[in-house]
Amino acid sequence: FLSRSYSPFLPAVLSRVALRVRPLNNKETLQNCNECLTIIPDAPQILIGTDKSFTFDYVFPSDTEQEEVFQDCVSPLIDKFVEGYNVTILAYGQTGSGKTYSMGTALDGSNISPENQGIVPRAISKLFAVLNKRKEKNPTFDFEVYVSFLELYNEDLIDLLNPPCRENNKKGKSDLMIREDVNSQIYWAGVKEVQVSDPVELLGQLQKGSLCRTVASTDMNMESSRSHAIFSVILKQTRSKQKSLTSKIISKFHFVDLAGSERLNRTNAVGDRAKEGIAINGSLLALGNVISALGDESRKVTHIPYRDSKLTRLLQDSLGGNSQTLMLACVSPVDSNFMETLNTLKYANRARNIKNKVSVNE
Repeated sequence: FLSRSYSPFLPAVLSRVALRVRPLNNKETLQNCNECLTIIPDAPQILIGTDKSFTFDYVFPSDTEQEEVFQDCVSPLIDKFVEGYNVTILAYGQTGSGKTYSMGTALDGSNISPENQGIVPRAISKLFAVLNKRKEKNPTFDFEVYVSFLELYNEDLIDLLNPPCRENNKKGKSDLMIREDVNSQIYWAGVKEVQVSDPVELLGQLQKGSLCRTVASTDMNMESSRSHAIFSVILKQTRSKQKSLTSKIISKFHFVDLAGSERLNRTNAVGDRAKEGIAINGSLLALGNVISALGDESRKVTHIPYRDSKLTRLLQDSLGGNSQTLMLACVSPVDSNFMETLNTLKYANRARNIKNKVSVNE
């Protein structure tokens, strides 16, 4: 992937933040768990406890349908993506807060009813519908769609669509690199891109990669993702401008599933699980530091610590760069998760202040 450097004169676009509260699960209902969140009526605000309130661009209560989440905050981003803009959606929150359900990246999506489909399947369906409609209206319009799927596990990059690469990585021989060219442009070297022709093929690649993700059981979740994952859709378009002139536009849509953000002592993890938790928390801390640096207008120092983690290097374009970015913060409503929920709210609140410089990738 080649990221495009941008001019300081490009328009600044604030990152948007959506908060989604998951419903009580069966165990919590049986135990009569108390809820610690109150949604303010007719406003995108939420109250935690009795005295801490937060305002976001969108607040979705626990009874919100998947379609409403998609139409309100994701569907407009598909239109921007087709126009040629880069787009990123970051799913953030503790393990078991509903990130995977909201994103629609479960290991076996074939068993999910249409109304329960998440963001990714809905986004892919709309993307191909829009592209095919454009093709019908303009025969000279041509497009190609590619996908890639990266995992960041214990600060190691793994290509989930390239099994030989994954085996090499286990032996300490990863061919994947995050590089920067002479123009300070970031690109991912050695990543496999697979061309797809329809939503079924695309979602097949998502499922193939998801089956390779590193998951393990912790006290927070029976199948907890122990890694960060970036599923990317690359759109290459050719448009006719005049009789003999065509323009080529390449845009990227990153769907980022961040590993659980809970404190290590909540998971009762030991050995490899503890090591994973330390790596996860370290990269999320680095991401938080980048978000704070970008969002603090009073900050005198212009240095943004992207190099503190591979996660922040991978997402450099999405954070303060050339991308329309949405953070989807998922939280649990029960009081036993009060601190994790409060930390997620604080984290997401800082992300609202990030300004990106966006332009069409011609």
